[in-house]
Amino acid sequence: MLNIVVCVSGGGTNLQAIIDAIDSGKLLNTKIVKVISNNANAFALERAKNAGIEGVCVSPKDYADRETFNEAFLAELNKSNPDLIVLAGFLVVIPEIVINAYRGKIINIHPSLIPSFCGTGYYGLKVHEAALERGVKITGATVHYVDEGTDTGPIIMQKAVEVKEDDTPKTLQRRVMEEAEWIILPESIGKIAKEKE
Repeated sequence: MLNIVVCVSGGGTNLQAIIDAIDSGKLLNTKIVKVISNNANAFALERAKNAGIEGVCVSPKDYADRETFNEAFLAELNKSNPDLIVLAGFLVVIPEIVINAYRGKIINIHPSLIPSFCGTGYYGLKVHEAALERGVKITGATVHYVDEGTDTGPIIMQKAVEVKEDDTPKTLQRRVMEEAEWIILPESIGKIAKEKE
């Protein structure tokens, strides 16, 4: 069984995609043991509760400095002893102490085809705004391992999505989620779970 902790900052649609994949039997030998958010009001925590999963908030705002937060974040992860940490729209830079403790066991979903529109400053709608501004015809999503860089770790899976003439950042964001993110994130976790068997 692959025990995973999902870290999320907002609505948690990717978290829901993982929950649904487990419930439907598409994602086997995987259990979400905890959901961690840096935002106490994240709807993702509600989704966790509805699915009977423990949800906790560890926010930098609650700590005197970043170092204290980083240690608290690591301590919260260690409590669950996860086989894999899944960053599903987690808007916190993963501290080096966490990367070192869980090297090769942290994955992230990014809403573009890396190496396009990735790195510092590219998150959420900003990615889709940049893609439309550049005039690309194809975008997509990437699941990759996390290392010390921003979106620089080894790529696990990618899926392309067509950009339409009348797309806005919001419509493009939605299509990338539906046609790529919600598919390849559970699939990537499944691949890792299979390798662990």
